[in-house]
Amino acid sequence: MQPPPGYTTAPTNKVYRLRRSLYGLKQASRQWNTELSLKLIEHGFVQSNHDHCLFLKHSSDHSLFLLIYVDDVLITRTYESDIISVKKYLHSQFTVKDIGVAKYFQGLEIARGEKGTYVNQRKYILDIIKYVGLIGARSVSVPIPKGTKLSQISSPPFADLERYRRLIGRLLYLNLTRPDITYGIQQLSQFVHSPCQIHWDTAIHLLRYLKGCPSLGLYFPVQQNFTLAAYSDADWASCSDTRRSLTGFCVYLGDTLISWKTKKQTTVSRSTAEAEYRSLATTVCEVTWINYILKDFAITIPLPIPLWCDNKSALHICANPVFHERTKHLEIDCHIVINKFKGGFVLPQHISSSQQVADIFTKALAAPQFHHLVSKLGLGDLHQLPA
Repeated sequence: MQPPPGYTTAPTNKVYRLRRSLYGLKQASRQWNTELSLKLIEHGFVQSNHDHCLFLKHSSDHSLFLLIYVDDVLITRTYESDIISVKKYLHSQFTVKDIGVAKYFQGLEIARGEKGTYVNQRKYILDIIKYVGLIGARSVSVPIPKGTKLSQISSPPFADLERYRRLIGRLLYLNLTRPDITYGIQQLSQFVHSPCQIHWDTAIHLLRYLKGCPSLGLYFPVQQNFTLAAYSDADWASCSDTRRSLTGFCVYLGDTLISWKTKKQTTVSRSTAEAEYRSLATTVCEVTWINYILKDFAITIPLPIPLWCDNKSALHICANPVFHERTKHLEIDCHIVINKFKGGFVLPQHISSSQQVADIFTKALAAPQFHHLVSKLGLGDLHQLPA
């Protein structure tokens, strides 16, 4: 350890006494990451330029992948002997604990079978329900009632500010495996600075939905084709306070959902077409990043990538990029859609609103349509999946 900058009065030939553990120091996490990364690179790993937590090691007949989360490490491989070798190396450099095949990792429950892998957060969900005191509550069919519009001044302020913040913080972590509640969590997280009573009531409604399906999670079948497809949608001027639009998208690898997001746009859109076009640009950026990650895994995907949108005006802007009164105010970065389309990377196509999967990420839907779209997200229940 080096003394902190500016500390020059330490006598020579003396040792420093730490009054707190290394984990308590501000620079500890960065120093640990730097040291671990250097040791892995010395062992022949290559750090991904697109995700610095991912390390890869390719050879002619096998591949090895290593993922870091602070001081937890996940390793997968072509041959088991490669994993044993890496474990021995890490143990020679650090003191490590081998807990075997991953079954529970950072709140994620992982179940494997011959036909696929299932990931959920059932225990985490039940702990949240117990924390709020809803063990005996009745479940509901949708996370957010249809037509719900939350705003900053919709009801009296909620009394327990810290309790609301803690609940939303826990719900945000559920986005890892529960895309069906992404829209609801995005809506509730806007008001953590000053929640109202209706925001708390809506959060309770979302928890009652989770109580009815705590085992729902992502299912990754073994038989998989490496083709990408993306769905993009927007809800124009949906925010009652700022009149900014909402972007929603999801990306599939084969039949498996691998990426999704609900996010408020940074500027106010003047039309539905503009909001949809901005959403397309955000989706194209996500698909581009996923393509880079797949290349790190030595996976080549067929091009162009289908990009489904239910707004014909936005598709016309992409197909006919003529500057006129309706498009000349758009930021340059929005036209990444045109560039990727001309380059043969994506192929924007029209889809009906009833079949637009990304619709579930932009608005509160009625129960029949909500469950119809959830069935297309590739979610599964552990007790109903094949062995």
